[in-house]
Amino acid sequence: MVQVRYYSGYIRNFKKLCEELAITPLSREQREEQILIKGFEKWGTRLTEHIFGAFAFALYDDSADKLYVFRDPVGQKQLFYAVVDGELLCNGDIDAIVSDRRFEKRLNKRMLQQYLFYGYPIGEETFYEGVYKLRGGHFLEWDGKEVKLTCYFKPLFRPEDKSLDEFADEIKAVVTEILEEERADTALPYKESFLSGGVDSSYLLAASDAQCANTVGYEEADFSEAHLAQATAEHFNKGFRVKMITPEMYFARIPTVMDKMGQPLGDASAVAFSIGCQAVKEHADVVYSGEGIDEFFGGYNAHKREIPSDWVYLTCSHIMNTDVVKSLMLDYDENVKPSDPLLGLWEEAKKEDQLDSKLTMDIAFWLDGDIYLNTDRTSTACGIELHTPFSDYRLFEVASRIPSKFQFREEQNKYVFRKAASSILPYESAFRKKVGFPVPVRQWLADERYNQPVKEKLFGTSSQKFFDQAQMKDMWDRFIGGETLLWNRVYAIYAFLLWYDLKF
Repeated sequence: MVQVRYYSGYIRNFKKLCEELAITPLSREQREEQILIKGFEKWGTRLTEHIFGAFAFALYDDSADKLYVFRDPVGQKQLFYAVVDGELLCNGDIDAIVSDRRFEKRLNKRMLQQYLFYGYPIGEETFYEGVYKLRGGHFLEWDGKEVKLTCYFKPLFRPEDKSLDEFADEIKAVVTEILEEERADTALPYKESFLSGGVDSSYLLAASDAQCANTVGYEEADFSEAHLAQATAEHFNKGFRVKMITPEMYFARIPTVMDKMGQPLGDASAVAFSIGCQAVKEHADVVYSGEGIDEFFGGYNAHKREIPSDWVYLTCSHIMNTDVVKSLMLDYDENVKPSDPLLGLWEEAKKEDQLDSKLTMDIAFWLDGDIYLNTDRTSTACGIELHTPFSDYRLFEVASRIPSKFQFREEQNKYVFRKAASSILPYESAFRKKVGFPVPVRQWLADERYNQPVKEKLFGTSSQKFFDQAQMKDMWDRFIGGETLLWNRVYAIYAFLLWYDLKF
């Protein structure tokens, strides 16, 4: 007998699976449980090859007396595990593991050192000694004695010889297939969507059954895309709501975000996303979001820049170099290298085209460690179900076959995706220069009307345990004095200290 011990997520292609596995109409909860059980009985650990969606689950097979734990190919849903008193604990909420009375909480200073470099918890280790992340595209087996990890998916690229138009047509066909599956769940008749001024969320809104678009805005016009989002929503006759974020609202929200995130995250957009999720929850339970496209199709400027052939690409995000980390940390460990978590996969990825190798690393580490940590934990904390159709494996499968020459045209990134999107989007929306998800926190952090709690943390008791106070003062004085590019270092350290004081 197979039992579901843990499950988080949603199965997008449930209709096809129910037909294939002879599952009669049931409630969603019962349906998904039966898909996991019957699918495992039929396909075993190859079950994940048949499920499309976002998922993390644990199944106990009493015939083998083993626990099997799975995570979706790119890691949209979080999954952590630890062995405590001979028992494997696993959960998408790391706090559910470390709050077990048998678990002794100890800070993993190796992860702190990596975090200061990257700005997010990278790789399999976590901020807690003895707790590990099951990476996307992996499953584990637990027989009561040892953990056996297996990688079932690697985001490697193998370009094919087809035309630009042929690939654009493939993208359109797959997007249509995915969104038809989303529409098939009639138990979820009302959905909304997050919308920025970019092509990803615009294409998703236009092609999906979302009835209303949501965005966040700021009084600082240079950081707000609300007017662009509104124009797109009106073009497609969709509803539109904007949540204006003030500095007071933003800083008041940070402690809640760090608490619910489970681990520190130096990505300032997570707070804005949390406020946006909270606003959506007032009128919807399910919302679409367009994550995945930048990593699948080459959406960042870092993807354009050439790196020396003997370098390791350390993902698109790193906020401090090793010299800065070393100067700040009191217990810097020379044996902990930023490249450590990446080397195994890099040996395979570097054999590819340089763009393709970068995308492989960003999907496996940055998308998993930063973006999905934020979107999963934040949306869950706010009580909404986040659907990310553009993170579907089938869209990656198309992207993995596209030559890099189709990803960049002049100043345009992810060109072939834009080409596909232009079939239904206005030209301006499809080919607008990427803005990202900007937050004016660099200005707010330097404003004494808002930054006193930040300053108190940076020079408080906990800070003195980890950081050289003279170096901290130098960083702070330089930032306040006008070196605005230091904002992300300030924010990341503040996020860690805030989290540490909440958890220890």
